[in-house]
Amino acid sequence: MSSHKNARARIMARLHASGTERTTVPDAPLPPELSLDREAKIDRLAAMMTAMRTDVHIVDINNWIDKLKELAREKGWKRLLYGPGGPLVSAIETAWPAEDSGLPELVAYREPVETFKEDLFQIDAGITSVRGGVADTGAVVLWPTPNETRLVSLVPPVHVAVLDADTIYNSLSEMMASENWSDGMPTNALLISGPSKTADIEFTLVFGVHGPKELIVIIRK
Repeated sequence: MSSHKNARARIMARLHASGTERTTVPDAPLPPELSLDREAKIDRLAAMMTAMRTDVHIVDINNWIDKLKELAREKGWKRLLYGPGGPLVSAIETAWPAEDSGLPELVAYREPVETFKEDLFQIDAGITSVRGGVADTGAVVLWPTPNETRLVSLVPPVHVAVLDADTIYNSLSEMMASENWSDGMPTNALLISGPSKTADIEFTLVFGVHGPKELIVIIRK
């Protein structure tokens, strides 16, 4: 027992003798701020998001519905979920033909999740607007609202995000300052750079485990 006490005493003595000197860690330099023009921001965001397996389409602002219809037919969606009070509703409902034309059925998310959840998991794709885009990291920013809830972009296996080119910023900090986020932050702001993905300890990448396995971004310019 005494040998253990002596060993402990020697260890403690060495620790006390070493002192409590602190190592100063320098502050990491901030990354340089981008200063891109409109076209360069579009190109950078598209390139960054494409690298993260996002399907990006840059279209004329007047023809974005045509691109949506083209994608719906090409991918064979049967049901398309949307927020009935969101900013896209008027354009979608006006342009969608009532007759069967190979397009998916429009499903408005009006019911509480408790009564709608069984139907919710039978949807092929969900479409939402976005708050804006971030060029330096390549992401779109969502502010879910009661009119366009988070579940529209989270549950269906495909998420279609519609982004206006004029709302692409160089960086998130520029976006926050330009839009005065300090005057009214949402309860849930989301930055999305690609489809849902995760990897196990063997670094096997799997898509769609915690959300959509496919992200489509339509940039209206």
